[in-house]
Amino acid sequence: MKLAKLAGAAALGVTAMAGSAMAEGETVCLITKTDTNPFFVKMKEGATAKAEELGMTLKAFAGKVDGDHETQVQAIETCILDGAKGILLTASDTSSIVPAVKQARDAGVLVIALDTPLEPIDSADATFATDNFLAGLLIGQWAKATLGDAANDAKIATLDLAVSQPTVDVLRNQGFLQGFGVDLADPNVIGDEDDPRLVGSDVTAGNEEGGRRAMENLLAKDPTINVVHTINEPAAAGAYEALKAIGRENDVLIVSVDGGCPGVQNVADGVIGATSQQYPLLMASLGVEAVKKWADEGVKPENTPGKDFFDTGVALVTDKPAEGVESISVKEGMDLCWG
Repeated sequence: MKLAKLAGAAALGVTAMAGSAMAEGETVCLITKTDTNPFFVKMKEGATAKAEELGMTLKAFAGKVDGDHETQVQAIETCILDGAKGILLTASDTSSIVPAVKQARDAGVLVIALDTPLEPIDSADATFATDNFLAGLLIGQWAKATLGDAANDAKIATLDLAVSQPTVDVLRNQGFLQGFGVDLADPNVIGDEDDPRLVGSDVTAGNEEGGRRAMENLLAKDPTINVVHTINEPAAAGAYEALKAIGRENDVLIVSVDGGCPGVQNVADGVIGATSQQYPLLMASLGVEAVKKWADEGVKPENTPGKDFFDTGVALVTDKPAEGVESISVKEGMDLCWG
C-alpha cells in the first residue's frame, strides 16, 4: 500500500451532549463542528476508545451545524470550569475562537487543534491534522493529469466550506488550484486568482444540500463547467445530484477530500473521480494521548519535522491512477475508510 506522507454534546443550551467515556481520572474535552458529520463521529469514536484505555473521562461537545462558533466558545468555557486537562478542538471559526483558546491555555489547559489549524496556527499548543494543502494538491495534480491537454481549457468550479474561509477550506482550495496548475495570488485567500479557467466558487457548509445548491448557482453562471473541486465528500454528492438533474453527471470531473466510507464508495461508483483520504480516528486518539502526557508529565506534543503541525497522513484514493501522482486503490481506501 502506498501512502502519501502517512505519519503515523452537552453543547451548551441548544445542542445535546454527544456522549462521554465513562472513566475515572483526568478530563479531556472534544469539541467538534457537528456531531453528525461522519468525520467527527469517527473522531469521537477514536477519542472515546483512547480515553477509556487511559482511564480518562471524555466530555464531547458539538455545534448544531458547521459554523456554530458561539456554541464552541461556550463549550471551551465549560471545559475550563470543569477542570479539564486538555481540549481537542475542530474550530468552526479559526480566528474568532482564538480569545477563548487563550483563556483556556492561560488556565493551564492544553489545547490541541484537530484537522483545522487556528489562525495563527500557534494559537493552540499543537495541531494534529492532515496536510490539507497536500490533500488538495494531490487531487489537483490527479485532475490535471487525467484531463491531459484538455486541462488547458477546463472550466473549473470550487465548492468551498464557508464565507469566513477557515484554514482547512483555504488549504484544500489552494492546494487543488496549485496542483491543477493555477497561479495562486494570495495563498491565504480563496477567490483572488485571475486564471480564465476559473468559473467561480460558492460555499456549501460541508453538506450535501449545500453542495447541490452551490453547484446549481455556479452552473447558472456557466453551464459548461467540467471540473469541480469540493471541500468534502458530502458536498461532492450534492454537486453530483445537481449535475445529474441536467444530464451532465458523466462529463464533469469531481474531486474531493475526506476518505469516509460513503465517499470512497462514491469513487467506486464514479460519482467522484478521486478523493484524498484523511484519518480522523488517529487524530483524536493521538490527541487524547497527548493530553494524558501533559497531565502526567507536563510535556507538550512536538510537530512533525519540517512542519508547523503533527501530520497524521493523507492518501489519494482512485481506481484510475494518473502517471506521476501517488495513489492507493478504492479497495485499499475501503480498508482504511471511516463513517
